[in-house]
Amino acid sequence: MILIAGSGTRLRPLTEHMPKCMVPVAGKPVLQHTIEWCRGFGINEFVLNPCYLPEAITSFFGDGQQFGVQIHYSFEESPLGTAGGVKQAARFFDEPFLVWYGDNVCRCDLARLCEAHRQRRALATIALHWREEVAQSGIVGLGGDDRITRFLEKSRPEEAFSHWVNAGIYVLEPAVQAAIPAGCPSDFGHEIFPGLVGQGAGLYGHRLSEKESLWAIDRPQDLARVEKHFSREKLKC
Repeated sequence: MILIAGSGTRLRPLTEHMPKCMVPVAGKPVLQHTIEWCRGFGINEFVLNPCYLPEAITSFFGDGQQFGVQIHYSFEESPLGTAGGVKQAARFFDEPFLVWYGDNVCRCDLARLCEAHRQRRALATIALHWREEVAQSGIVGLGGDDRITRFLEKSRPEEAFSHWVNAGIYVLEPAVQAAIPAGCPSDFGHEIFPGLVGQGAGLYGHRLSEKESLWAIDRPQDLARVEKHFSREKLKC
């Protein structure tokens, strides 16, 4: 499932007339980059949760056939949050599944991530990346075998205990759905993951390597940085 319900207020005026996931990077919407990357690992079925300007998404992607995939839609009248959106789409998930936050471009090795999840028999495996400045991120404390021992969303500087932060890419077992309340907004970082850690559930971190770049696209300067990177890559080719 790719989470795309957000309106991208920090990217305005660019997002006044398009959803954040449709913002172009190197000539393609952010969402297309994600779908094509996942397809390269054999993933060919996706659930999307449009909310803000949904017709811009559905008219471009349709049922996914032109991109070589199958796309299902779980429409939200108002944003349900990262976990609430997954809960509403629970009917699609009867086996382990991936969740990807649709406001980033990432080169996560999904085969490596899924294998780590299987080896640990985890309830949830959270991709992590190293960040020097963590104030706007969910920070994660790790114990033996990278089991998650603490999870704190958007900490104050004096609260920071780690530089490993939530990358917004998860492998989840269907049983995670039992921890998500139905019919109301909820968030993995603020509520669900901290609650599961408190219960001693099997949540694990998976550290992205230096080759597995992640670019969050929250502000215009983030978008400019990603565009610059892709321009350099194109020149290398």
